[in-house]
Amino acid sequence: MLNPADAAFADHLTGLLPAGTLRELAPAYLEEPRGVWRGQGGVLALPRTTEEVAVIVRACGAARVGIVPWGGGTGLVGGQVRPDGPLPVVLSPERMAAVRGIWPDESVMVAEAGVVLADVQAAARAVGRLFPLSLGSEGSARIGGLLSTNAGGVAVLRYGNTRDLVLGIEAVLPDGSILHGAHRLRKDNTGYDLRHLLIGAEGTLGVITAASLRLFPIPAQVVTALLVVPGPAAALRLLALAQMRLAGMVSAFELIGRQGLEFLAEHMPEVPVPLVADWQVLIELGLPAGMEPEAAMAAIYAEAAEAGLVLDGVIAASEAQRAGLWRIREQIPAANRMVGAVASHDVSVPLGAVAEFLDRAGAALAATGDWRINCFGHLGDGNLHYNVFPARGRTKADHAGQGAAVQRVVHEAVHAMGGSISAEHGIGRLKVAELERFGDPAKLAAMRAIKAALDPVGIMNPGAVLRA
Repeated sequence: MLNPADAAFADHLTGLLPAGTLRELAPAYLEEPRGVWRGQGGVLALPRTTEEVAVIVRACGAARVGIVPWGGGTGLVGGQVRPDGPLPVVLSPERMAAVRGIWPDESVMVAEAGVVLADVQAAARAVGRLFPLSLGSEGSARIGGLLSTNAGGVAVLRYGNTRDLVLGIEAVLPDGSILHGAHRLRKDNTGYDLRHLLIGAEGTLGVITAASLRLFPIPAQVVTALLVVPGPAAALRLLALAQMRLAGMVSAFELIGRQGLEFLAEHMPEVPVPLVADWQVLIELGLPAGMEPEAAMAAIYAEAAEAGLVLDGVIAASEAQRAGLWRIREQIPAANRMVGAVASHDVSVPLGAVAEFLDRAGAALAATGDWRINCFGHLGDGNLHYNVFPARGRTKADHAGQGAAVQRVVHEAVHAMGGSISAEHGIGRLKVAELERFGDPAKLAAMRAIKAALDPVGIMNPGAVLRA
């Protein structure tokens, strides 16, 4: 139940908006997938238009009430809940779910922030185009949240991060003004590019309400293979070989370690794994018409095998087999959750440093105890999901209170290799202290200055990214 001051503000805000825009918070809006935090309550705002978002932001600014943007609730760093402090307005764009327009000849779509990623993908396919952002939560993640966190996914190698897929942004800034930037221009060199300031800001600099998205041709043919490699260094050489032979056609290149396959066998035996080895890569090629897909992959395999870069492999001969290979990669996080990690990490290092990082981090952790490490991820862009689990026969509960120390060991190794403590998940509330510890001082000072200039009263997602 709201206290009298919060209830009075809710009544005031209700009077400014169409009926049904403000609602009581359902429990789902107070949760986040990892269960680290729980929101404390507040009120839920469900605007239908950008103008209604502006009304909400202006009212919150005048009353100094925080706003927590809620996309699909799939973020993994706690940016979508506020566990303490004054009660916020939770703002969800789920009723702003229109595709405003598609221009196939321009390969552009303008979509509102509440459109679910899978629906954007389907709308693009319906006009013979591809929107290549692809990740496990695409059935529930919304465009506004994906842009706010600069989501990554499995196709970054070929198409780039989310920010690389955006031509323009429409947003409501912290003073309630509307940035009308969702244009279809490929070139717009008129000063500061505010699009890239808002993308990845995790709702701390404004509320994204719509975006113009880049579309791409759909590859005429797709072929996928699961290849056994001697180790991560060989995997990177294999990637370089594939890119030299098929420039621009390598769509995904995922690293999978033995531990992840063992977790699958133990907890999800219904997921068949054709090959089990210390290291494997899942490689996918998107090819133009006129090329024989299996022959193209076989040629890569043959050349790599001759060079000692591939030891064994399976090439999918049907769409069902392709889906089966991807299911292995996609279900590893689910098996991880069944085991229970002591600490999970979303990190990146320079490609050439991947093998050294794995050796260095593994040795540093071994000095602290007996651990199982499941490392997998988007090797083509240096993004590793490096997760640390209890030894066999022990559980996460046996290591209560050790997660921060384990995380520090891994992040120290990442930092020493010139890497990033957050490759694709963002900072949220989970990594605020780690950003302060490892972030570049000049960058942090600039970030704080930008936040103070745009959001002087601190209403936008307080406590996320930068300490409130």
